[in-house]
Amino acid sequence: MPESFPLPSLLRNDKKAYWLIGIFSVVVFAVIVALGRYKLDVDLGFDVHIFAAVNAVINSMVAILLVCALVSVKQRKYQLHKQLMFAALFLSIVFLVFYISHHLLAPETKFGGTGTIRLIYFLILITHIFLAAIILPFILLTAYRALTGEYGAHTRIARYTLPLWLYVAVSGPIVYLMIKPYYN
Repeated sequence: MPESFPLPSLLRNDKKAYWLIGIFSVVVFAVIVALGRYKLDVDLGFDVHIFAAVNAVINSMVAILLVCALVSVKQRKYQLHKQLMFAALFLSIVFLVFYISHHLLAPETKFGGTGTIRLIYFLILITHIFLAAIILPFILLTAYRALTGEYGAHTRIARYTLPLWLYVAVSGPIVYLMIKPYYN
């Protein structure tokens, strides 16, 4: 017997939610853009590219969680779906901390491949960056719709959010594996 939908966790307040989602998304985007202008020259006593490696693992875990969450919702295991999605959101926050740390502390790395592999790398990188830059408000809006019990609206937006988030989560480790040989 399928379980029933979870009770709403939040009271619906679209105006406030849109503002919070918008502000948080803009702040995160601004911080990421600013990372290109600032570097900290600090010797931590270890290879700072460990942050990138951790991020590749985190992204892989997020991808697995997203697939498991999709399977669980298709099986009508809504509580498990909710737990898996919260885990994916939590890991995405951890990812952001490590991402900021890596970009603040690591020197810029240029991809050294040539020919077709260079084209493939930049195609994956560009699509990854573009989608990573725009996906956050959609993730937050999708979560908001679920938390307020608006499951129809949640499902409609999740049909777009999930595959885009999954692409970002999968393409991140691919980019890492391709650039890793060129780290200093």
